[in-house]
Amino acid sequence: MSFLKKELIKQGLIYKDILHDISVKKVADFYKKSPFPNYKNNDNKDTILKKGDKNFLTSNFKKFIGYNKNVLEVGCGTGQLALYFSIGTNNNVVGLDATIESLELANNFAKKNDIGNINFVNADIFDDVLKDNCFDFIWCNGVLHHTKDPYGAFKIVTKTLKNKGYILVGLYNRVGRIRTIIRKYIYKIFGIKILNFLDPTLKNLKYNEEEKISWLRDQYHHPIESLHTIDEVLDWFSKNEIDFINSIPQCSFEEYNSNNLFTKHTKGNIFSRLLNQFNMIYNNLGSDGGLFIVIGRKKES
Repeated sequence: MSFLKKELIKQGLIYKDILHDISVKKVADFYKKSPFPNYKNNDNKDTILKKGDKNFLTSNFKKFIGYNKNVLEVGCGTGQLALYFSIGTNNNVVGLDATIESLELANNFAKKNDIGNINFVNADIFDDVLKDNCFDFIWCNGVLHHTKDPYGAFKIVTKTLKNKGYILVGLYNRVGRIRTIIRKYIYKIFGIKILNFLDPTLKNLKYNEEEKISWLRDQYHHPIESLHTIDEVLDWFSKNEIDFINSIPQCSFEEYNSNNLFTKHTKGNIFSRLLNQFNMIYNNLGSDGGLFIVIGRKKES
């Protein structure tokens, strides 16, 4: 698959660009110190598949992709999800990330486990190194809110999507992240001990020190973070010829069906969207960082 619009240095499965932007270097350095998620010594194809299959969102996404497709993960980190999308398929998968140390972990894992239908690109989103109209599916979850210009990054990413291709975008919610913001202030005053009690994810990771540190840094120490709303993303979709398909939380008051993730739903109205986002404060979406998901499909030109 030819997915690059300019020539980059190739090292193994990694294509390297030069990072110029200070804010991107800051984020890259952040994940250099604490790769997320990191690999365990016993990780192999089976453990990567088990991790992906346990999550209803990633498992549904992989099932919907099917076979013989071009797939992009933006902000792939150590590549575990991109590898999950590639294992057991004939899909061509690309993982894009600014942190070379994370991609080297992904590259080593792919080589060790003989996974050949994947490549990694070490580049800044804003350097626009990927070809337009190239990918059938794009996974862009938990990434854009860590860039200097989330909408600008979104526009560049969506250019690479084929007509009728699908994109999944995950962002921190302006309302849903309130619990994490409050915990940040408490953490600054009282330290880690109180946070162990208040953060449910940290509670669950109490016996895994490495994963605990990664979560702590990602949620409470990240150098760049912005907050967004569903209506904001719907506007992004409209401006870039993307049809709304579904969201988590839902836009309307329809009964939620996790098996119906990629079937087109209604956008509801401003009241239903606002209320469902406020509900994030009280449910698992809010307790786990306040991330919301919007799925779209590029219109046929």
